[in-house]
Amino acid sequence: MEHGQDIPAQPKSRGRRVADSRAVEVASRVGLCARGVIYVLVGILAVRIGLGSDSGQEADRSGAVGTLGEQPFGRALLWALVVGLAAMALWRLSEAAFGQTVEGGDKWSRRLGSLGMAVFYAVICIGVVQTALVGGSAGGRPGDETSKEYTARVLDWPGGRVIVGVFGVVLIVVGVVILVRSLMRKFEKNLRTDEMRPATRRVVAILGIVGGAACGVVAAGAGLSVLLAAVRYDPDQAKGLDETLRSFAATPAGPALLIAAAVGLLLFGLYSFCEARWRKAAEHGTPAEQPTGAADPGTRPGAP
Repeated sequence: MEHGQDIPAQPKSRGRRVADSRAVEVASRVGLCARGVIYVLVGILAVRIGLGSDSGQEADRSGAVGTLGEQPFGRALLWALVVGLAAMALWRLSEAAFGQTVEGGDKWSRRLGSLGMAVFYAVICIGVVQTALVGGSAGGRPGDETSKEYTARVLDWPGGRVIVGVFGVVLIVVGVVILVRSLMRKFEKNLRTDEMRPATRRVVAILGIVGGAACGVVAAGAGLSVLLAAVRYDPDQAKGLDETLRSFAATPAGPALLIAAAVGLLLFGLYSFCEARWRKAAEHGTPAEQPTGAADPGTRPGAP
């Protein structure tokens, strides 16, 4: 065999082809739009609370769903949200099963993270389905009430305090990681920034930095409340998104901190739409076999 002869790479497995398929790409973009809708609505509700015009809706997923259901053609909008959330869950599930389309995407930590997100969005999707079926606008049970109930159940398990405490620590760590990665603009690795105009790129960067930082702070705050629930053996300490946001108003910064966090969540929702538009995707229509070295590994899409 000649030394310069290329050696063909192994054909893609069926699972890898599914993960890189056009259908999964579409699911990811639809799911990101659904995420954007939820965070924009949560941000708007939280801003209203910070300004003192509390409409009674909770600034969390249930409040967002309730607000959507109150609009004209509310039930149709809810079913559209169901489709988007289901697409998001399936996309994350494909990443958990086949790995992410990024260098190092097969690491167990990345797969486990994708699995956790798949379960998270599947649970939200089921809640929206229940609301859409009954045709109500309440958005289901308040998130704070649900958080306290689940925390109380787990605390009663053998070793329940340890489980709750570990979950709280994990949530804190996740929040800090999101905050740091947002400030370092790591999210830009996922985007086709070369297709953006300079002004557009600056706007998207601001949305990603501020929005991601807000999500990180809120996640860490919720994790701290769960950790306190374990330490004090008091499920009432566990806060959902709404109560976590409201607790910001009790700080020395007052309602200003709540409004800042609310605006940040709203901006993250807008960033989600930008990510749906410019997110990098796997190449489609390429041959199943390619010569070794034919593709530059540096051009692989970024991590989610």
